[in-house]
Amino acid sequence: HKLALWTFVDRDDVEPTNNHGERELRAVVLWRKRSFGTQSVRGNLFAERLMTVAHTCRKQNKNVLEFLTACCTAARNGTTAPSLFAAS
Repeated sequence: HKLALWTFVDRDDVEPTNNHGERELRAVVLWRKRSFGTQSVRGNLFAERLMTVAHTCRKQNKNVLEFLTACCTAARNGTTAPSLFAAS
């Protein structure tokens, strides 16, 4: 792995730090710290899925609450839920 550690020296498109990855995780880490995390495997699964949906909605400039409401409405009505993969 030694060569991969120094890739940023030879390539301009590789950052020497992991700041982007850390910024992406910051909101989740702060949520976990404020809420003391979860207490079960189901809670972990729910939190990771909800955080993924919320983060993806924000990156696509979608309203998180509207998207989640549409998902719940679709589940209740037995219709197809909206997709995060569909074009906006």
